[in-house]
Amino acid sequence: MSSTVNVVRYTGLIGGILYGISHRRTLQEQENHRKAEHAAHHREDLIKQARQAWKDKQEASKGSGLITNPDDPNFDLEKILAKWEAESK
Repeated sequence: MSSTVNVVRYTGLIGGILYGISHRRTLQEQENHRKAEHAAHHREDLIKQARQAWKDKQEASKGSGLITNPDDPNFDLEKILAKWEAESK
């Protein structure tokens, strides 16, 4: 074979390898960006769920008139245990 054919052949091979490397980097950047967006969205959902659970807990404790502070003189452990037992069922 002539040297010109070998030069063209190896130039094409090296060009293909370089294209493959750059294309892989582009795809990896897109995947990393997608994962970061998904993680941020997941964190936002968890924060919303936690806020809703806290709000529900606060509303439930306000509505029952049950005292949950053990330092309060009107604290009644039996009432709290009965309420927790009723909630667990």
